[in-house]
Amino acid sequence: MKDSSGNIIYIGKAKNLRKRVGSYFSPHTGVSNAGWLWKTSKLVSKIADIDFIVTDNEIEAFLLESNLIKRYRPIFNIELKDQQRYTYLKVTDEMFPRLLVARRNRNGKFSGPSGKIYGPFVRGSSKFLTVGLLRKLFKIRTCTTLPKSPCLQYFIKNCDAPCINKVTREKYMENVSVLRDILEGKSSIDRFASEMESEMKSASMLQQYERAKEIRDTLQRLNGLMVRQKMEKASSKNPDEEYVGIAYDWQKGVAHVMALRRTHGVISDRKKFEFELVGDNSFATFLLQYYSSSPVIPRFVYVNQEPESRDVLEMSLEKLAGHKVSIVAVSKEFSWGEKRGLVDLVTRNLELYIEKGHEPALAELKDILGLSTVPLSIDCFDISNLGTSFSVGACVRFVNGRPDKSSYRKFRINSVRGQDDFAMINEVVRRRYSQSSQKGRQDSMPDLVVIDGGKGQLSAALSAMLEVGLDKTPCIALAKENEEIYLPHSSAPLQVAKSSPALKILQNLRDEAHRFGLAYNVSLRKLARGKLNMVKLRE
Repeated sequence: MKDSSGNIIYIGKAKNLRKRVGSYFSPHTGVSNAGWLWKTSKLVSKIADIDFIVTDNEIEAFLLESNLIKRYRPIFNIELKDQQRYTYLKVTDEMFPRLLVARRNRNGKFSGPSGKIYGPFVRGSSKFLTVGLLRKLFKIRTCTTLPKSPCLQYFIKNCDAPCINKVTREKYMENVSVLRDILEGKSSIDRFASEMESEMKSASMLQQYERAKEIRDTLQRLNGLMVRQKMEKASSKNPDEEYVGIAYDWQKGVAHVMALRRTHGVISDRKKFEFELVGDNSFATFLLQYYSSSPVIPRFVYVNQEPESRDVLEMSLEKLAGHKVSIVAVSKEFSWGEKRGLVDLVTRNLELYIEKGHEPALAELKDILGLSTVPLSIDCFDISNLGTSFSVGACVRFVNGRPDKSSYRKFRINSVRGQDDFAMINEVVRRRYSQSSQKGRQDSMPDLVVIDGGKGQLSAALSAMLEVGLDKTPCIALAKENEEIYLPHSSAPLQVAKSSPALKILQNLRDEAHRFGLAYNVSLRKLARGKLNMVKLRE
């Protein structure tokens, strides 16, 4: 999908092109993900042209989509936060080669002088952290062009100054050859260190103490590198496995993903990502992007949610990895307790991360009420009936702890005569949500419903919610006298500390519903009084 300037803004795949493209432009009724709706509508507003490529099968489509996303990096596709985390090293083709750090550009090509590329190396690996050390160990020059006089690197003994012929090209290339062997894994730092130690002893016996001291200093520099290389070798052996969990922040339209890599029973790495829920960005798309950018694809991937087209995804990853890859969805019925425990751990971490991104009082409210998710959207109902003539109902909504006045609703009681608060609550709740249900606006449903009142008002509200098919939505009542919280199926009210931020959220909701309902009641009375005065004037 391209914008008016011809820039690619989104890349996707589809078995049925007409159906997939049409889904973006058709109205979405009954969709609960408000964030996805908003971001997809933003994408659609920018589309000026659509192009497509036909592939022979789903695997080709998966891999082509991944490659095109990496090349063009469209703004609406999944882009991993640490996409530049994988680093490449380059040994140039110059007469006296240099060792450089190289990264891919937007087109997937390496810029700078030509040379042989090694990698990718994970950020934090010894290869990346010791580029400077490798240059010093092998006396690799750092200057862009050979100067006419030796630079500081020569005087601090980090370079043999090929610029003034202090070293022959043959001798210089010997060091480059050893460096290449180490980067390719043909040789090890251990063997190189052993050879240097022998050379140091030989220099010492020949009373070449300055040379022996120089080698000794170089060996000390190697110690840290040797330890880290051993760790890398240990962690690169198969079998290894990764635990990947996904959690959705529907209010913000964002998915959060966490991956734990375990090698030989030890958690060796943890990564966290997030991507926007726009178009058909999905868990499967993320997994392909993630592993196609990874230097090592594990044999087993354990997930908390089965990705769509799992079989095709597995075959696509097998092509990239060169070995079989199994994606295992870990459910509550999963018999392997240890693996299920790790997936649960990832999921809990993600839930905590999402909670931190919202009003802290809401996270506390979730725990107090025992809810499954943070109640980002809360509705509160109140009845205002001064006397028997004017009875009205009010519904206010808070989103992330703040009033959302566009979602406020007011009702004039129609079916109840007298002061029957229970029947009035039943009528108002039923009318409020039956309106949304009839219009197919599932996105307007709250995460929690609060009723101003006690056990009787709560029962009346629950009856109405059952009638309109909202019996799964949590509903509580807040009694003003002692600030007690009444829960369904609980005989005793819940007492919360007066200083609790969660209670203050509920109090603010209740007070705002009372204010809104009272204002409507007063306005109706003024209107009725005005009409009565007009009648008297006519008489």
